[in-house]
Amino acid sequence: MQSNVENLGALERRLSVSVPHEAIETEMENRIKRLARTAKIPGFRPGKVPLRIVQQQYGPQVRQEVLGDVLQKSFSEAVREQKLRLAGPPRFEPKAAAESASEFEFSATFEVYPDVVLGDLSTVSIEQPLVKVIPADVDRTLEVVRKQRVQYQPAERPAAAGDRVSIDYRGVIDGVEFAGGKAEDFTLVLGEGQLLKDFEGPLIGMSAGQSKTFEVTFPADYHGKDVAGKVATFEVKLNAVEAPELPEVNAEFARLLGVADGDTEKMRGEIQANLEREITKRTKARIKAQVMQALLDTTRIEAPKILVQQEMERLMQDARSDLEARGMKAADIALPQDLFQEQAQRRVSLGLILAELVKVHNLQASPEQVRGVVEDLAQSYENPGEVVKWHYSSPDRLNEIESAVLEDNVVAWVLEKVTAVDKAVTFDELMGKP
Repeated sequence: MQSNVENLGALERRLSVSVPHEAIETEMENRIKRLARTAKIPGFRPGKVPLRIVQQQYGPQVRQEVLGDVLQKSFSEAVREQKLRLAGPPRFEPKAAAESASEFEFSATFEVYPDVVLGDLSTVSIEQPLVKVIPADVDRTLEVVRKQRVQYQPAERPAAAGDRVSIDYRGVIDGVEFAGGKAEDFTLVLGEGQLLKDFEGPLIGMSAGQSKTFEVTFPADYHGKDVAGKVATFEVKLNAVEAPELPEVNAEFARLLGVADGDTEKMRGEIQANLEREITKRTKARIKAQVMQALLDTTRIEAPKILVQQEMERLMQDARSDLEARGMKAADIALPQDLFQEQAQRRVSLGLILAELVKVHNLQASPEQVRGVVEDLAQSYENPGEVVKWHYSSPDRLNEIESAVLEDNVVAWVLEKVTAVDKAVTFDELMGKP
């Protein structure tokens, strides 16, 4: 067998291989002989079928099988001999040859993994958010929790922002009703943005039993294409007004939040601890995002097209599954590949960079690290031991933990090479709240 490699691009290669026909014919004869021992052909006893008959009956099929096996075996041997690192499956093509040719020739086109040249991180600066939970953060969180448990009581007054109202409405465009433009006993909380601002605004100040007519202009980018950019006239009757009633912050409220003895100070302490855990999580995520971007910015790499294509297909399938879970039909889901090109390119490139870093600097996740993370996660459950067993009973679950630990190891390694700058930020800034 002979082989040679031709460069077609940065990562694309063509491997040409030639195999003596004699080797192919010999293998065919051996297989025909083995097949003759068990072949069942009418008129002959098993094992007594002449080779000529077996050849006529099974020859074309055996030849295809032999050629396929020769392609795979010869290609694998050539890849080992040339020390190639394939990024994906090859595309085989037989070469045309004269009948008198003594060798069977074929080519295989494929991509190889790139050489990853890790960049210089010494000039990179990464911000480390510094956040301290203050009493006002706890107060705001308490208000959110109170609003989640709001109760509404009938109010004998005009509707105000924050009230829950029940309405009947009918809308027309150019005197014609449109889909979704009519409802009875429709309930909404004023000011939450459930409906268009131009619709909710006129409802404020209305009293139960009152009716009003007003116009609403639908935005040009409104999700309902039939009404987008058009002006509708609505007739609205307000049926009822209910005022919000928030629970008091007292012992009963504390018990609702899981503080058995109803101690409100203990409740505030637990809320603060939860906020601090969220701060740790968000800070870690923000630093990790900067680290990954720094690796991409400083490392020269070309991602194999086939890996990018495979990642795009995975992303598209995940998107389809998500849309189907939200009630869309598969036939209605059209997802252009261009939407996922950049994300797929980034993920493949980053994966190759991380793999190289882990290999070169021995950053693999140790069993002790994985165990520590699993046990830490288990502490938030009633039976930690069972949760630990649950993780270790599934290779997929354990692989997720190992991947997370590996990324943590990479982040820690990078932070030793870059300039880390502390930056004081508020809790709301870290959470991305305006």
